[in-house]
Amino acid sequence: MIPRYARPEMVAIWSPETRFRIWFEIEAHATDKLAELGVVPAEAARKIWEKGGKATFDIARIDEIERETKHDVIAFLTHLSEIVGPEARFVHQGMTSSDVLDTTLAIQLARASDILLADMDRLLAAIKRRAIEHKMTPTIGRSHGIHAEPVTFGLKLAQAYAEFERCRSRLLNARAEIATCAISGAVGTFANIDPAVEEHVARQMGLAVEPVSTQVIPRDRHAMYFATLGVIASSIERLATEIRHLQRTEVYEAEEYFSPGQKGSSAMPHKRNPVLTENLTGLARMVRSYAMPAMENVALWHERDISHSSVERYIGPDATITLDFALNRLTQVVDKLLVYPENMKKNLDKLSGLHNSQRVLLALTQAGVSREDAYRLVQRNAMKTWEHGADFLTSLKNDAEVTQRIRESELEAMFDLHYHFKHVETIFARVFGV
Repeated sequence: MIPRYARPEMVAIWSPETRFRIWFEIEAHATDKLAELGVVPAEAARKIWEKGGKATFDIARIDEIERETKHDVIAFLTHLSEIVGPEARFVHQGMTSSDVLDTTLAIQLARASDILLADMDRLLAAIKRRAIEHKMTPTIGRSHGIHAEPVTFGLKLAQAYAEFERCRSRLLNARAEIATCAISGAVGTFANIDPAVEEHVARQMGLAVEPVSTQVIPRDRHAMYFATLGVIASSIERLATEIRHLQRTEVYEAEEYFSPGQKGSSAMPHKRNPVLTENLTGLARMVRSYAMPAMENVALWHERDISHSSVERYIGPDATITLDFALNRLTQVVDKLLVYPENMKKNLDKLSGLHNSQRVLLALTQAGVSREDAYRLVQRNAMKTWEHGADFLTSLKNDAEVTQRIRESELEAMFDLHYHFKHVETIFARVFGV
């Protein structure tokens, strides 16, 4: 994580202060249940909350202890005993480090998901607003980067909206899958701790109970979670790439907002570059890169090892912080995006009506011409436009083989732009509802 691409609310989830506070709450809730079961004195459980609950944990002191113990959880428990006193001996009864670490990671990822879901809600709202604004703004659709048939700019954004709605549903499922609690002791058998403790901690911390843990929560859950973040990042890149293409000088149909005082180049004062969407492309690459090590973490030795640990110390904060920043940046881009309908119309007309070629092709087949011959007739007239700049409709009217089958007035009617948009309302109803 670097501050340049980080927002404070998400960063706070991964701070040492937050981590140690969650560790304490897990330990304290577990001790509460142990007291209820008669394993530890109720007074000890009360004292742990009383002293530890209002304590500010000394991160420097914990780090100092860890330099000696070479164990982060033991360092924390030692520092907690300095705060709580003799009653601290009842903390961590029958538990192992993974009970604390894995449950904490689940809580952090669930909280991070809640921020990401709120981010996506804001992005969806921005896309919807701009899609409705440009529902019937004509523009050329492109396949292979080449003019195809007309669409509307609103349809482009409606597609993005539907994609991010799917992303949101995936993230909800990933959040549910990752938010599990494991307080099962060494090798996950509950030999020294009652399963009721796990159930209590899960309930108190807003988690589900892990059905079977092998001392660690199974890492397929984490693999799915980070893969989901990678898919969301890919959707961010898809929309960012579309905007970058539309901002190219030769296209210039849409453009990132260029603020007063902004500079595009240290050498060329005229430049207005799509730096935000280029940045989003790079950030998407980073978020996707965290999915692979998460998948490699699934295969641990026997009941557990810690080969996953160092990986997760990186990818947990970095993936969620980076995606949070990217979603918010994309929302700002969409919200302030400059759209140029006049340039869209200019580009739409650039090939003199070639985008109507399919309609003429179909009309010829319906008039009794074989598809192969119809294709040949339409293509030979289309090539005159490509190669010599001829007007497509005029070429068709001057082609006797075409006009034998289709009257000139019928050909003219086939060049009605709005023909292509007759089902836009239907698509919008499917995406946004009636």
